[in-house]
Amino acid sequence: MSRTPATSPAALAAKKPRPSHTTSADRRLYGPGRPVEPVEVTGSESIIRSLEALGVTDVFGIPGGAILPTYDPLMDSSTVNHILVRHEQGAGHAAQGYAMVTGEVGVCFATSGPGATNLVTPLADAHMDSVPMVAITGQVNAQVIGTDAFQEADIVGISTPITKHSFLVTDADTIPQVMAEAFHLASSGRPGPVLVDITKSAQTAKTTFSWPPTIELNGYRPVTRGHAKQVREAAKLIREARRPVFYLGGGVIKADASEEFRALAESVGAPVVNTLMARGAFPDSHELNVGMPGMHGTVAAVAALQRSDLLITLGARFDDRVTGQLATFAPDAKVIHADVDPAEISKNRLADVPIVGSLKEIIPELDAAVADLFEKEGAPDLDGWWRQLRRFQETYPLGWTEPEDGAIAPQNVIERIGKAAGSEAVYVAGVGQHQMWASQFIDYERPRQWLNSGGLGTMGYSVPAAMGAQVGNPDRVVWAIDGDGCFQMTNQELATCAINNIPIKVAVINNSSLGMVRQWQTLFYESRYSNTDLNTALNPSGEEVVRIPDFLKLAEAYGCVGLRCEREEDIDDVIAQAMEVTDRPVVVDFVVSRDSMVWPMVPAGVSNSDIQVARNMTPDWDEEE
Repeated sequence: MSRTPATSPAALAAKKPRPSHTTSADRRLYGPGRPVEPVEVTGSESIIRSLEALGVTDVFGIPGGAILPTYDPLMDSSTVNHILVRHEQGAGHAAQGYAMVTGEVGVCFATSGPGATNLVTPLADAHMDSVPMVAITGQVNAQVIGTDAFQEADIVGISTPITKHSFLVTDADTIPQVMAEAFHLASSGRPGPVLVDITKSAQTAKTTFSWPPTIELNGYRPVTRGHAKQVREAAKLIREARRPVFYLGGGVIKADASEEFRALAESVGAPVVNTLMARGAFPDSHELNVGMPGMHGTVAAVAALQRSDLLITLGARFDDRVTGQLATFAPDAKVIHADVDPAEISKNRLADVPIVGSLKEIIPELDAAVADLFEKEGAPDLDGWWRQLRRFQETYPLGWTEPEDGAIAPQNVIERIGKAAGSEAVYVAGVGQHQMWASQFIDYERPRQWLNSGGLGTMGYSVPAAMGAQVGNPDRVVWAIDGDGCFQMTNQELATCAINNIPIKVAVINNSSLGMVRQWQTLFYESRYSNTDLNTALNPSGEEVVRIPDFLKLAEAYGCVGLRCEREEDIDDVIAQAMEVTDRPVVVDFVVSRDSMVWPMVPAGVSNSDIQVARNMTPDWDEEE
């Protein structure tokens, strides 16, 4: 069933030219734009004209009373395409997905009160993962703020701890300046979400629009260039180290510094670990890559950090899911820590050589300093270090055991999706076991290929974020790897996708339970499964099929293609069927074993050295070479 509704991107393409979002080399600098002579408008018209001047082409949102004045001129815009979502949380996550794949600022709209508060989760999520995003919310008339007016909520107060900055606009004359400042803040330095809350009275007031406005952000001066002395000191530590490790975080991707880092890594020849947020920052296929570290990382990556004598930390924040018990993390290592956010330096682990600045500039400078030092003094001999790590790679590779219940192994499903779709596809995970398996069993070869909710761990992230990713990268295949629990939180956005011809593919890894919670109940609560059965494939006793809901019928009700796979021999064929559909969303119900677990695993609160490769099985660290 093919459709081309009037609101679809295909129908809008004729009147609204859309730029390509396939590369970040021409990443937009949000700032002046083309000059616009003063013209009398309403505040709402000023908002839309500001978005046009800033080069925004796509926004996600839902109208409501307090934002309604702005939706009227939005209808007349020839360049700003609005996508009507079914829940404000979906708008926020879609803006995140859009930003993550394009490197540009994602934009969402919501009304006051409950509309604005429904954006709290995506704002917090974007704040934790440093995603550039601007949320524009309507607010009640300025004269009734503080009176508990209908649908009034202090969203600026609520969002201040979870945004990079929040604005309250009561004067229509300030709208162009605030909009320009919001986009500058969201996209510069350490990226993050910015809220712009605009009263209804400011939206309806008469004002004068002109462009460019003057940006006045006193005290906001992100450092971009690293201190030359610190860069030289870092090069000296690299030259002296015998067990160095590059510890990459998501900041490398945010800085568009992957190519620069590859040159540095190959110059030094040290092992590279990339965190959950840095998957794709350095190719999985590269011989220097030893995998993802942390709670569910590879044994080789965890060993590399624990046994290192130097951590070359770039755009990472020593998150607890990476370090495990912080006091025992990398006990013999000195630390080089480069980050654009000075607040992250030495926050969790003291840096011996701190470097504040943009990795886009720091990494080439460090590469040049290292090359100069190696030429003068020779490169360090890392052969013995590599022999240790290669042994761990060979002895403890990632893998899985076939489920004893005869059901499909979820890891197998995810691995086959990755092989079928390849590295040009985009993969967007929800949160839980399926998220970890997707990070482990799909090969990531390029930045912005992998999207997930890392810091906040938001269930319901996958479907709307995949929707935003597909809008930002319309020419790529986008797979949402979701769990049956996560999927039920935001699957209403399938309607948005179907109506707007946004052909995401959703793989529901259906183990009929809240999988990661159930895994912890198995390991730490004596298999007492309190409130984790979902009845999406089996009843709690496992004796009969109970599908509440039936994901095939749900998919069809939303205008999507629905497929189901319950046998291993059908996996490839079902994936192939899904790949052939390009005109609407596809939902595939992969019914998998509920007993499969994520391994390796570092239990919470213990040292990374206590990593388990399977239940009650730890690596033999002292085995002879």
